Amino acid sequence: MGSPGRWAGLEVRHLLALKAVAEQGSFHRAAAALDYTQSGISQQIAALERIVGDRLLDRPGGSRPVRLTETGEAMLAHARVVLEQIGAAQADVAALRTGNGGLLLVGAFQSVGATLLPPLMRQLAQTRPGLRIELTQTISDPELFDLLEAGKLDVTFAMLPAPEGPFRVRELFAERFVVLAAPDSEVVRRGRALALRDLAELPLIGAHECRYTTALEALLRERGFEPKVVHRSDDNGTVCGLVAGGAGVAFVPWLVAESANGEVAVLEIEEHLPPRRVGLASHRDRRAPAALDAFAREVAATCVELGLTV
Repeated sequence: MGSPGRWAGLEVRHLLALKAVAEQGSFHRAAAALDYTQSGISQQIAALERIVGDRLLDRPGGSRPVRLTETGEAMLAHARVVLEQIGAAQADVAALRTGNGGLLLVGAFQSVGATLLPPLMRQLAQTRPGLRIELTQTISDPELFDLLEAGKLDVTFAMLPAPEGPFRVRELFAERFVVLAAPDSEVVRRGRALALRDLAELPLIGAHECRYTTALEALLRERGFEPKVVHRSDDNGTVCGLVAGGAGVAFVPWLVAESANGEVAVLEIEEHLPPRRVGLASHRDRRAPAALDAFAREVAATCVELGLTV
């Protein structure tokens, strides 16, 4: 076989010529397929045989087709792999230039992951099939901001306001808060919106780390009511399960209610409370991936389709 030094002279055109001759069965037809002259194809095959150090083709002459030798068969198998990889590289580079491809590291918290991401991913698969999303999901967003600051995420869905740090934020939507209750509970049978006094009188399923639930409990105390917290969980599925089982009610943003899939009843709150604001955050000081703007536009369009507005 050829020496390692000779193999350094291997070129893509050599592999293309071998593949074309193998598929077309003749130098003449291979030349036509590649828009070469027949002598050009012969030169590429001869050069490849010198590099490999063995004959790759049997040339019977006349009208009989050219056949690969055993070495030629082995070389063709590797040539196809190399050419496929080059084709994939071309596609990736073209996609990156247009902002339609590449890898994007995306962070999301639970309610966004359950409600907004499924239609978003379906849309991206149609409009930007070259874009690969690697998703990191957490229970709440402080960890997501830490990952973003450390460069382990390119962009993350985030509850606003964002903490202090090197963050650039685009607000996406604001959502109201509601109360979840068991469908057959007495509070549902009342058939009306709940006042804060009502919330103070009901067993409450709270969270450990959610800043909005913490703010509600603080507001109740300011009004002179002590919230009756009977359970705490930062997992939305657990909260909805406890509510459905009659363990208590839960104060949640609208997206959490949407992700409950009808297992619980949704009650409005009588008093107007500041909504939960959600945005997309990226690192202010890092060079943004080419696909980030395209991703953000698709996110904004999906929010509009779902009726989520600022």
